[in-house]
Amino acid sequence: MDKSYNKTLYACFIGYIVQAIVNNFVPLLFMTFHSSYGIPMTRITLLITFNFGLQLLVDVLSVTFVDRIGYRVSMIIAHLCAVTGFVFLTILPDICRSAFTGLLIAVAVYAVGGGLLEVLVSPIVEACPTKNKEKAMSLLHSFYCWGHVAVVLVSTFFFQMFGIQYWKIMACIWAVVPFVNMIFFTKVPIASLMNEGEKGLTVKQLFHNKIFWVLMVMTICAGASEQAVSQWASTFAETGLGVSKTIGDLAGPMLFALLMGSARAFYGKYGEQIDLEHFMTGSCILCIIAYFCISLVPSPIVGFIGCALCGLSVGIMWPGVFSKAAAYVAKGGTAMFALLALAGDIGCSGGPTVVGMVSSVLDNNLKIGILSGVIFPVLLLTGMTDDENETKSQKYQTDKNFKFNDTLHTSRCTARENETYLRYTFFIGAKFVCF
Repeated sequence: MDKSYNKTLYACFIGYIVQAIVNNFVPLLFMTFHSSYGIPMTRITLLITFNFGLQLLVDVLSVTFVDRIGYRVSMIIAHLCAVTGFVFLTILPDICRSAFTGLLIAVAVYAVGGGLLEVLVSPIVEACPTKNKEKAMSLLHSFYCWGHVAVVLVSTFFFQMFGIQYWKIMACIWAVVPFVNMIFFTKVPIASLMNEGEKGLTVKQLFHNKIFWVLMVMTICAGASEQAVSQWASTFAETGLGVSKTIGDLAGPMLFALLMGSARAFYGKYGEQIDLEHFMTGSCILCIIAYFCISLVPSPIVGFIGCALCGLSVGIMWPGVFSKAAAYVAKGGTAMFALLALAGDIGCSGGPTVVGMVSSVLDNNLKIGILSGVIFPVLLLTGMTDDENETKSQKYQTDKNFKFNDTLHTSRCTARENETYLRYTFFIGAKFVCF
């Protein structure tokens, strides 16, 4: 690979750290917003819904404009939105008539950046001329986990050292990361997913592709398998370790993110020696076991261990599906990655919703709610089998057509040879008669 593209990979890695900052910094300040601005918690929690809802909308709309304006311009816009959003976070609540309105505007601006990053980073890495694209994709997605851990640990340390009242300084410090990376993206080389003169598949063409729909369902299940347990990680840490809520809020999500990132980094390093299909299959089986440990074993410690195992097992799911999509759907292009990102976000919101709804119906029994979520890794495992069979079927059909064409070509060649021989024989006979 051209060494200059290493810089592109590094910039994309930082891009996922930026997305982790966008999604995980503001939730640390919910209680501060409640006490400082007098905003009810019911309205504050809407910020999360609004953030992810807008990112979903950006995922859909990006299909219409990213290829027109190009990856570089889109990346610069994404980082600029992230920077602007965090700066607005420190200013607008104090100058707007309603502090909540100010927060909402700030969240809206950086949510656009987060949504664009989710759509853009994966295809840019996929387009880089790397030797093993599955390794690069897995390593890329591990940086979201490292970013999540860094945001929580660094922010918590800062608040403990200097006080939560200086959160605006911390917000400005985090805004430096997307600002610097925006400058990187003005200089690094960016390859295209398509060869010169080629066009990616349209949304309509993708919708007529059976494998694409299997991949969509797999991405939904990957996101749901992750978040259905991740959202309750702090609860399992509190009950399993017998610690306070504050420690549980740190220990549970941090361990989940660390193990998830470790699985992605492991495949990112040793992916050349590991078959992606086998690795994903093993991860799905481990995830199912983890769900059973959480929901069926009465021991709180085993439940916490199951939560940790779930983080380890889901690591390869999302990047693995993206790699399979790039390999199986030729010329999927930006539209495919945008729709897969949309599917993943639907899964991330749908997984916890299913667990919460089942739990509430059964007298808030969280264990039964988690048990219902086992359907997601089971469907993902089934989808992988379906995906592989469909690919083999298409390959068989291609080989069959090739053999038919080859046979037809051979028959035509034989016929031409016979015809030539007959003409030659006729010519010699005619010559003999005449002379």
